Amino acid sequence: MGMKNQFTTAAKATVGAIGGILLMAIISFLIILHKEKKKTKEFYKKNGGPILEMADVIKLFKKGELKPILKSSNLIGKGCFGEVYKGLLDNKLVAIKKPINGSVLESEQFANEVIIQSRVIHKKNVRLIGCCLEVDAPMLVYEFISQGSLHDILHNNNNKVALNLNTRLSIAAQSADGLAYMRSKANITILHGDVKPANILLDDNFVPKVSDFGISRLIQRDKEHTGSVIGDMNYMDPVYLQEGLLTEKSDVYSFGIVILELISSRRAIHSENNSLVKSFLEAHKKHKKVTEFFDKDITITKDLELLDSLAGMVVECLSLDVDQRPTMMEVAEWLLILGRSRNV
Repeated sequence: MGMKNQFTTAAKATVGAIGGILLMAIISFLIILHKEKKKTKEFYKKNGGPILEMADVIKLFKKGELKPILKSSNLIGKGCFGEVYKGLLDNKLVAIKKPINGSVLESEQFANEVIIQSRVIHKKNVRLIGCCLEVDAPMLVYEFISQGSLHDILHNNNNKVALNLNTRLSIAAQSADGLAYMRSKANITILHGDVKPANILLDDNFVPKVSDFGISRLIQRDKEHTGSVIGDMNYMDPVYLQEGLLTEKSDVYSFGIVILELISSRRAIHSENNSLVKSFLEAHKKHKKVTEFFDKDITITKDLELLDSLAGMVVECLSLDVDQRPTMMEVAEWLLILGRSRNV
């Protein structure tokens, strides 16, 4: 009988201990859940959720909706801004940009930028579908563009596609048109700030769409200086780099390098010993023929005049005198005229 009582007491103690542990686990889980919900709400508010709710211009996704896409097998790109994932969302292929923490604007600035992007719609710019604000750095959801970036097509040997001169000219003209449109909206200045081949995406027919206005700014006319210099050094306007003054002409400079890469198929790398821009400008300054810079795949006698015209346009875009650079609208018009003259 004593043994039975002893066993019963021990069993009760064990059950009680297990029950206590379970209760503690449940309480801990509820505390963690409460903290997560609180943190999610704080992130949502910090990232401008209430402002975007009132604006009602863009879809706000829950963290759980995007989580299935954010796995390594869906990773299609990685850069200084963050990571890009491809996946199905609402039965549509999308690209999700997951920024590095702290690499995007906060609160009203971020919300205002998203509102601008969602309202300024142009067929040559990648459409922003929505965003997720329930994380430290907001995730952006864009339409997916099938062929990838111009950078990959020009420079990735595993994915190299032969682009004829007509296609290259069309890519340049339509990309410039998309950038010029962003500049032409009334009362606001929308600058890209990171124009480069990696941010020009191509569809199945090699029609370009400009992407990643994510670091652009809504710039007041009396506030054109940025707090910090952002962008890819290989394509950066030296004036912007030195003075922190981001203007439309900064995008023009970067686009000049894009045209240079299109006609040369060489990659622009900013370094003392390997600078495509420096070598090209030095050859031009010394009145040497820049024919050596042209991609041999497109260098045929009947196209030399057109290639020389494009090279001349590059020189103007890369002028260190900002006032001597053309506007993006002028660049777009010149490229359109060149394209039309070629098709006559």
